[in-house]
Amino acid sequence: MRKRIGYVLGSMSLGLALVLAGCGASTGTTDTSTGAEQTTSTTATSAGNTDPQEVVDLTISAAASLTDAMKEIEANFETANPNIELNFNFGASGALQQQIEQGAPADIFVSAATKNMNALVEENLIASGDQKNLLQNSLVAIVPADGTNTVTSETDLTSDSIKTVAIGIPESVPAGTYAKEALTNAKLWDQLESKLVQGKDVRQVLQYVETGNADAGFVYKTDALTSDQVKIAFEVDKNNYTPANYPVGIIEGTKHRTEAEQFYTYLQTPEVLDIFTKYGFSISE
Repeated sequence: MRKRIGYVLGSMSLGLALVLAGCGASTGTTDTSTGAEQTTSTTATSAGNTDPQEVVDLTISAAASLTDAMKEIEANFETANPNIELNFNFGASGALQQQIEQGAPADIFVSAATKNMNALVEENLIASGDQKNLLQNSLVAIVPADGTNTVTSETDLTSDSIKTVAIGIPESVPAGTYAKEALTNAKLWDQLESKLVQGKDVRQVLQYVETGNADAGFVYKTDALTSDQVKIAFEVDKNNYTPANYPVGIIEGTKHRTEAEQFYTYLQTPEVLDIFTKYGFSISE
């Protein structure tokens, strides 16, 4: 009987407290027998402070040859950091550099050539302390997987059976710059120039060879490994072109400095470097 009475009294006290709260009563009085008003007030305050975390959009301007690796990295990073959404702008490093110079929104730049990063550092668009070499790639010559032409060196590209050779635009596509440099050092540039078909980035060069619109092409090893429609004819001698380094840097004018630094650091972690290695990149020392 005592338990029944206690339950009824407690319920009445709780009901009174809720009525007072609903009427906006906040006199500071508390039912010391139940503490009901204090509990209700605390819950409301806590609920009022639980705002959904704002999602920050980061724009990453990255060399086209990084596309596949970055897509895997994107999924892993966003899972671990649900408050950050990565938006990638893939393209030729020279074109991306020009976009940043012209004020296009970007928070991180990952270039396929040191010269493009250095240009932005010299223009104070990236601080020298906010960039570093991250990766290295290799230049290879590719031919269609079902092709019949025998290509084992640059000299074989001069054969009459090779009608077209695809390269990236040397002025804006680092892989094209390296290809021109290698062919010039092999004293074959002038001889092959009439056969050349230029692509806006290394992925377009890959597509030219995949579709048979070019009999051969120069791409990065990492690009060649993504396609079963081409095969590597030969790897270009690294002594014949500038090292294909991939520096990463934080744009000085980023509006999301904290999050940009977070992704910049994440790209240098062992788990991410393992992903790059899986896609055929070498890690810079």
